[in-house]
Amino acid sequence: MTHPRRSIAPPLTGALLLVMALLMGVGGAQLIALGGSWYYALAALGLAASGVGLLLRRRWALWIYAVVLAASLAWSLWEAGLDWWPLAARLGVLFVIGIWLLTPWLRRGLHAAGEPAGSARHDAAGRPAISARGSLALTVAMALVAIVSVASWFSDPHAIKGTVPMAAGSAGVDRSGVPPGEWHAYGRTGYGQRYSPLTQITPANAGQLEVAWTYHTGDVRGLPGDPEETTFEVTPLKIGNRLFLCTPHQSIIALDATTGEEVWRLDPKIQGELALQHLTCRGLSYHNDASASAAAPPTIAGDGTLNATTATVSATTPTAPQTPSGAPIAAIDLPTTAECPSRLFMPTADGRLIAINPDDGEVCADFGGGDGQIDLWANMPYVNPGSYYSTSPVVVTASLVIVAGTVLDNVSTTEASGVIRAFDVHTGALVWNWDSAKPEQTAPIGADGLYTPNSPNSWAPSSVDEALGMVYVPMGNQPPDQWGGNRSANVERYSSAVVALDLATGRVRWAFQTVHHDLWDYDVPSQPSLIDLTVGGQRIPALVQPTKQGEVFVLDRRTGEPILPVTETAVPQGAAAGDHTAPTQPVSALSYDPPPLRGRDMWGATLFDQLACRIDLRKLRYEGRYTPPSTQGTLVYPGNFGVFNWGGVAVDPERQITFTTPTRLAFVSRLIPRENATELYVNDGKTPPGSEALPALNENFGAPFAISLAPFVSRLGLPCQAPPWGFVAVSDLTTGKRIWQHRNGTVRDSSPLPLPFRMGVPNLGGPIMTAGGVAFLSSTLDYYMRAYDVSTGAQLWQSRLPAGGQATPMTYLGEDGRQYVVVAAGGHGSLGTKTGDAVIAYALPATSE
Repeated sequence: MTHPRRSIAPPLTGALLLVMALLMGVGGAQLIALGGSWYYALAALGLAASGVGLLLRRRWALWIYAVVLAASLAWSLWEAGLDWWPLAARLGVLFVIGIWLLTPWLRRGLHAAGEPAGSARHDAAGRPAISARGSLALTVAMALVAIVSVASWFSDPHAIKGTVPMAAGSAGVDRSGVPPGEWHAYGRTGYGQRYSPLTQITPANAGQLEVAWTYHTGDVRGLPGDPEETTFEVTPLKIGNRLFLCTPHQSIIALDATTGEEVWRLDPKIQGELALQHLTCRGLSYHNDASASAAAPPTIAGDGTLNATTATVSATTPTAPQTPSGAPIAAIDLPTTAECPSRLFMPTADGRLIAINPDDGEVCADFGGGDGQIDLWANMPYVNPGSYYSTSPVVVTASLVIVAGTVLDNVSTTEASGVIRAFDVHTGALVWNWDSAKPEQTAPIGADGLYTPNSPNSWAPSSVDEALGMVYVPMGNQPPDQWGGNRSANVERYSSAVVALDLATGRVRWAFQTVHHDLWDYDVPSQPSLIDLTVGGQRIPALVQPTKQGEVFVLDRRTGEPILPVTETAVPQGAAAGDHTAPTQPVSALSYDPPPLRGRDMWGATLFDQLACRIDLRKLRYEGRYTPPSTQGTLVYPGNFGVFNWGGVAVDPERQITFTTPTRLAFVSRLIPRENATELYVNDGKTPPGSEALPALNENFGAPFAISLAPFVSRLGLPCQAPPWGFVAVSDLTTGKRIWQHRNGTVRDSSPLPLPFRMGVPNLGGPIMTAGGVAFLSSTLDYYMRAYDVSTGAQLWQSRLPAGGQATPMTYLGEDGRQYVVVAAGGHGSLGTKTGDAVIAYALPATSE
């Protein structure tokens, strides 16, 4: 009889296995040469043998493939344990091919070694009969992989389970003066706790939350001159029945807090063509004479002693149409109010601080000598509008408004100063200035004086304790971030430190450095949170400082001495030419520092990009955290995205815990020697897109090295390190113990297919907590607002956002008696989350009368 034509499935599959074997063999040999795992080379040999068998149509090819699959399973369990995503990367492709090898279409084309081709038995239909020989072993191996995979779905080796105990100590007296149903500062109060005493929303009813109202600002990124990092990061204020917020392009808006209706809107007419690295506004600041002390702010004489007289500036008619740096004068271009008993302060991207009447949105003409503003470019070196401004809200006390600001990162060595300045909150007169290069000279600078260029700056929000008379400033680094061969002694002292300044004089009361000789862009990134802790039976005024490198330092805010132990730990050495490294770095008893990366921690969608990541890891310089930057290329883990960033943490003064959102992402930094001071080395020889004014980032003009910075990702653009990349966690601030930790967020909005896999994704923004036992977070890379049970970490509720929610929520009581939770959803340019302009309020359903 004539038999049907033989299937081409075996030889085609064999050819595929041979191609896979070639790729794995070449990569595996390279990995072995670099000192890495032998698995890939050995597996390549097995795949090659199985591929040859399939080309020859031999059943023993299935036996060999079964051995490869079983060995791969054993290796995967040894490296990753019952952790689904690492197992999927190692076994996924092999399992899918195994399914194909067990199909009738392929098995009918195989025969035993002793059988001539085409001599196999046939069934009644004339097709080659399917023999169980050769496939039983593969079936068993496939079953084992399936069993292990299913078991891994119910295992999370990264989770910590626990329950937060009830209040462990007294929270002390609330000296903030903020009504319980309001939110008067970025962190609700000057303490920066991001904690509300409201209790209406609880774990029992949080699942009933619904959208109460939505407001659209009409302000979205994408305008000419916008930098890539144009972001909607605002946390609104709530005063009376009004919400006050600002937009990325600097509009100031007042809303009815109960209905979301617009009350007034002010466009401060920002100067065009700015040298911006970031364009954002994280929030406004508020001062009210009725609740502030009537005492006049002190001034400082030239010898540094306090004068009893009051610093005053008379309200006059503006004498110039614009500031010397080219910015508009608010009192000329905008409606004005002669006197403001209360005022909002808005730092603008063109380097001004504007005072605004919260009642009607008009500029306060009694501030800034009649201008309604302060020119923050006054006495600054290297004036370049946009290269310096306050992205975070300023600090307001009874008598002072204290201003810090960001400078361009890694652009040049000729940037503005990072000076911290205090102005009279009523008049705008300069009261003191703290220049970290001249820390003892805090008396107001003379009219012709210049602050120190390129000094360490502070871009995150500061905190204040008026009772102790200190403002707590989180400091960044001096550009360039990754090379510090010419830093002065004072720069070395105050870079990447928390600095407590005296409110009256601006002088340093204490400083605690979180990184010595920082070469990794580990700026202190977030607002210090002030809380009173009960430790050893004593009530201690504490400061909680999260850091990019994952340490959470808990200090006595009176002295800067650690409450939780801090140890100096030896770190890798060997800096670039002309530089040096610190021999040790401080490590806190409360640390979210992720374990060092190993080859087994590499990840990918398949074995092949995982192999490529393992090769890349071996090629980079990496000896653990604080491996110095190099021309070879250094793996920086945690990367400068930070375990914590500007969103900070929330602290509960009753339960004495901190709600945290740690992120784990590795970056690669590579120093590129500069041969001259003008050539572009990392910007492809092109003018930055969008505007001639936008800076050439990472060129480090004037330094010996430019810097290439990028996330550590695979050829497919996925992180090279295995998930999870983001968590929510709670720790005890009195002991440093992590009570619980869970992966958080899905890849629904950051993968080619919108699948809600709960892998644990990064976040950029901050959490809040309430006395009702609920925490809120919106800033993960997927577009959700979520509520959590503070006691256990269980997710209670989530609501889909129309855009990325890279902001910190806030909560308050409306006039209708309901507790509202509000978040801005506008996306983040650098993260690539969807742009938007929404401000969304959530509340429990209204009860009918």
